[in-house]
Amino acid sequence: MTLKETTKFIDLTPYPRPALLSAEEQEEHCNRLLKYLLKEQGLIAAFNSPYRRRREAIRGLMNRRMPHPIPSEILELQDRLFWTETVERGIVGEETLPFGKYGIALWQGDITRLKVGAIVNAANSALLGCFIPGHNCIDNAIHSFAGMQLRDDCAKLIAAQDQEEEVGGAKITRAYNLPSAYVLHTVGPMIAGEPSREARAALRSCYISCLNLAEEMGLGSIAFCCISTGVFNFPREEAAEIATGAVLNWKMKTKSPIKVIFNTFLPNDTEIYSNILKIARISE
Repeated sequence: MTLKETTKFIDLTPYPRPALLSAEEQEEHCNRLLKYLLKEQGLIAAFNSPYRRRREAIRGLMNRRMPHPIPSEILELQDRLFWTETVERGIVGEETLPFGKYGIALWQGDITRLKVGAIVNAANSALLGCFIPGHNCIDNAIHSFAGMQLRDDCAKLIAAQDQEEEVGGAKITRAYNLPSAYVLHTVGPMIAGEPSREARAALRSCYISCLNLAEEMGLGSIAFCCISTGVFNFPREEAAEIATGAVLNWKMKTKSPIKVIFNTFLPNDTEIYSNILKIARISE
């Protein structure tokens, strides 16, 4: 599906930021959103639990929820609640990152805090996010913090192409209540044992497809997670070598000014990328 075709099915115009909530308003919006999600499941709302438990319940209900239209008033209160929480978690702007040679940076932290042109989501072939309530994978976190619109957009794209997402490609949606403007969804190869030549090529394609789509959108920056290295079992060291090689070759070939952030969450991944970037003299 081309970018032009994508815009026929989902809106890619910048998403407006809502007004922030006070602490009292957060309580109210949390209760109203939880009540709506429970009602969808035929359940009765009861709010004797602490705020944190109620928010966990909202996330769990969202994770299990199949995509279907949401009333505008529900989206409005969700957006104000989620955007307030995004600001409270702390937004990390790309201008604070140490970009080295070729406009490449390494940053360890929560990718949902990055304010960049687009963050990359390591998706599955259904492209609908993680349905396991509260799961700690990146797919779950991105969908949970962005809002229910993200799953709906992905469902529209899958329905339009009438098949699951292929490994190595890329799709784009708005990021809604995340600091970034967009989310790029890519499906990496799933590994059992030693990666094959085809699996290595597919992983490389994930990075190239995302970069090409970001360039076509005119984005100034993109943040990559460690694609396929979680439950998809691609060896971390080799995956990092493929990632850095693919990005560097693409940057040198295209001469694109787009900034690239390699986002890591685990200290081990940070060490792996740091060593590779130093050896390649990219981090200078």
